[in-house]
Amino acid sequence: MMKRDFNEIQRFVEREIVHRYDDFDAGHGRDHVKTVISQALQLAEHYPEVDRCMLLIAAAYHDLGLINGRERHHIDSARFIHEDERLRQWFTEEEINIIADAAEDHRASSDHEPRTIYGRIVAEADRIIDSETIVRRALQYGMKHSPELDREGQYERLLDHMREKYDYGGYLRLWIPFSENAKRLEEFRKTLSDPTAFRQLFDRIYDQINHHQ
Repeated sequence: MMKRDFNEIQRFVEREIVHRYDDFDAGHGRDHVKTVISQALQLAEHYPEVDRCMLLIAAAYHDLGLINGRERHHIDSARFIHEDERLRQWFTEEEINIIADAAEDHRASSDHEPRTIYGRIVAEADRIIDSETIVRRALQYGMKHSPELDREGQYERLLDHMREKYDYGGYLRLWIPFSENAKRLEEFRKTLSDPTAFRQLFDRIYDQINHHQ
């Protein structure tokens, strides 16, 4: 292991990386990456073998690929890690490969399980299972990328996406047993299965977003 200081790397992330999330949609801004970093480090407390410096970089870089669009963002995020020469002052090539794999494996719609504990932690930390946050992020994304849709159009798009991702049989997978996400996911599924409750949640958040625009 190369000599490195967590606080130094944390300052690097705050100075050089976090602000890059300002270029993304509201659901993937700097608040999002800070939350993912915080949750990842909390989850790592259950795994003493995990290197916190490596995990910090994986979490910090996990969505940087959004600069090139959503479809391949996980792959581009991994590429940015490989290409960032600054990381080689702290990490070996083997460690950089592990960090890049973790960033690439975080995507919820990935067709394979994360390859390492680092990937499982980042993926879990990225699953912010909170009804308000889920709906707000998805609606903000829809309003930015499909602005031609009216309220009903946004509702139908959102509902289809929520069912595809979060409902029973959806593609979302949880990887860390110590996380609160499983309990929160079950609560969200109850709301999703109640048409009245989910519509009320959507309408309230839709109006809040429009009010602040």
